[in-house]
Amino acid sequence: MAQGGSMKVGRLDAIRSHLYANGPSTIQAIADAVGASLATVRRDLQILEDEGAIDRVHGGARIAEGSSVEVAFQERANQNLAAKRALAGACYAALKPHGSVFLDAGTTVLQLAKLMRVNPIPQRVFTNGLAVAQELLDVPKLQVVVLGGQLRSENASLVGPQAEAMLDGLWFDQLFLGASAIGEDGAIYSIDAAEASLNAHMLTRSAARFVVADASKFGTMSTYKVAPLSGADTIVTDSALTPVWRRRLGELGVRSLIVDPAGEALADPADEVEGEAA
Repeated sequence: MAQGGSMKVGRLDAIRSHLYANGPSTIQAIADAVGASLATVRRDLQILEDEGAIDRVHGGARIAEGSSVEVAFQERANQNLAAKRALAGACYAALKPHGSVFLDAGTTVLQLAKLMRVNPIPQRVFTNGLAVAQELLDVPKLQVVVLGGQLRSENASLVGPQAEAMLDGLWFDQLFLGASAIGEDGAIYSIDAAEASLNAHMLTRSAARFVVADASKFGTMSTYKVAPLSGADTIVTDSALTPVWRRRLGELGVRSLIVDPAGEALADPADEVEGEAA
């Protein structure tokens, strides 16, 4: 995409984000927020209105009814984006060709799907994430299967008894599972009961289980417990993880793959300790 086109797309995203965060806004307020002229903002608002993303109101605009969920998902996807992309790179390097892999519906795992789209390797991919499935639509070398179930619009995911029943008949070589929160008790948490139940089920149906979470998720809590971190084989996180949590992961007996923001995999702290002992 040409630079002008990229700037336009970025500005449209910025306008949507501003309206989601601030509610109905005047054209002047939007222009100030995105650093564009009034004429440019008026043209952008017309495009967004034609797409059904916003409603024009007298002297300004607001998010269209029904689109706030989509914008909220996009907002989460853009949080800590550099770290998420670095984690996705480490996960991509761990993929096994000709294997079966499950990608959950988390925004960090979505970045892995984007890499798989750009550089596909032969895989059977299973997912409960609509955004993940859409990203991998018609990608050569990939066979994509989407779980059935109840649509959870907040995360664009499929959950519930039907999805869990389908998992019972499947086995995966690798699982890449995001986390809403990782509590001080050393457990993975989710904001939704059905999502937590399905995620716990995923962990029982996979040979190699990767939990993917940027450092901001550690030491936080959400409502529903998924499983202890010890239910995973590898924690993939970034170099902003605190020394306290690095020690905790070692104490829990879970391998940690720590990645710097540039995407370079750093040594597992446990490996460093073994090297010193040798």
